[in-house]
Amino acid sequence: MELRHLRYFVTVAEELHFGRAALRLSISQPPLSQQIRQLEDEFGFPLFYRDKHHVELTEAGKVFLEEARLTLAKIEQALSAAEKAHQGARGRLVVGFLGSTTYNVVPLLLVYRKRFPLVDLTLHQMKTGHQLQALHDRSIHLGVVRNPVRTSQLVSETFQTEPFVAILSKSHPLALHENLRMQDLADEPFIVSSRYNGTSYHETVINLCYQAGFSPKIALEVPELLTIVAFVSEGMGIALVPSSFRHQQNNNIVYRELIDVTESLKTVFLWRKDEKSPILHEFLKVSEEFFMQLT
Repeated sequence: MELRHLRYFVTVAEELHFGRAALRLSISQPPLSQQIRQLEDEFGFPLFYRDKHHVELTEAGKVFLEEARLTLAKIEQALSAAEKAHQGARGRLVVGFLGSTTYNVVPLLLVYRKRFPLVDLTLHQMKTGHQLQALHDRSIHLGVVRNPVRTSQLVSETFQTEPFVAILSKSHPLALHENLRMQDLADEPFIVSSRYNGTSYHETVINLCYQAGFSPKIALEVPELLTIVAFVSEGMGIALVPSSFRHQQNNNIVYRELIDVTESLKTVFLWRKDEKSPILHEFLKVSEEFFMQLT
């Protein structure tokens, strides 16, 4: 039995008139009558009592009508779900990201979820190397890192660049200045992320200090960049962080512009060149719009 036979039957059952049913279905009446007769022959029992002037459902036809309507409703639901998946509006998206990109990714994800509420979004905080392996294994669809990655299997695209800012405790004397130069920080104890955490942040901060003519005094190395704020708020040192960290509010800290630092941090998206998921490609469209609005 074909799907169209179900639709033919339900339409005739609702109209109880072959002419009106044929009109609704945009077909002529003789083929419709023939299709219903074939359906009854296939079942081995009649679905309609009919003569030249009257059409009526048999008891079997009444029962079949209830089930046919349920079947058609389920098929319509399945088709709708499949169409949404084809359009990238339903399914699953798995994203790996560095901790230092949290404040870049979270606002974007809030916008994306409002637009695509039926997508099951899963996030994993992962080091860059682990993201690369996960992309290779297809256990994530997208990676979010800080530096472009050159590989024949991946697309590496920069979606945002942001400057460094200095973060200090509110009681620090330098907090009185709206803008700072790197040389102002030469005698300060620095809090940095560990050089073994798989990112280039540690080396970048050291190089910025060298370029300003001094070697930084490392007071503390922390495993995660996100934890720096807590230590700075306790007056244990100062730090350089991405400007997106301004989203992390704390009454005991201030953020200050660095007017002589031109180097910026990148937010880079990675995905497989052969990735065909329409969900991912819709996410990339939303991402591009989101970051363009920030510039």
